[in-house]
Amino acid sequence: MTPGKIQFAESEGTYVLKLIGEVRLTLCSSLENLLQAMFEEPRFRSVIVDLSEAETIDSTSLGLLAKLSIMARKQIDQRPVLISPRPDITRILMSMGFERIFIIVEDVAGQTCEYQDIECEECSEESIHARVLEAHRTLMSLNEDNQKAFSDLVKQLERCRQPELTA
Repeated sequence: MTPGKIQFAESEGTYVLKLIGEVRLTLCSSLENLLQAMFEEPRFRSVIVDLSEAETIDSTSLGLLAKLSIMARKQIDQRPVLISPRPDITRILMSMGFERIFIIVEDVAGQTCEYQDIECEECSEESIHARVLEAHRTLMSLNEDNQKAFSDLVKQLERCRQPELTA
């Protein structure tokens, strides 16, 4: 497996985020910071997420992508485009209900971008815990199947987050 990596390109307010290799929790801090900067940019008009070189994607990363779509719909009133040529990854996306929050395509002909690499940022354990919890809550909000699939995990994460009582 190829280590996870994030690249991005921007042209006339359209952002292209390319997720490569193992797209896992370790990339989420960097990805979240990139999304925040993108949504704060006054020229922001649309976003494309390219998973054409992604080998795997974990549920925390899926939750962050769902958050991206929800934010895009609020800010620019459109669903982002998600490029997913791999049937195994597309199957996961569809099982999570992503067809309702993204425009999913297999390929975009003629797409040429000059990408910039995004450095992977270190996170504290508390920060990671909060991101995992938020990502899974976001996935749960998409549909009933996700609610059933992730409710036990979210309950466990919420219990772990509560401060211990001292005697």
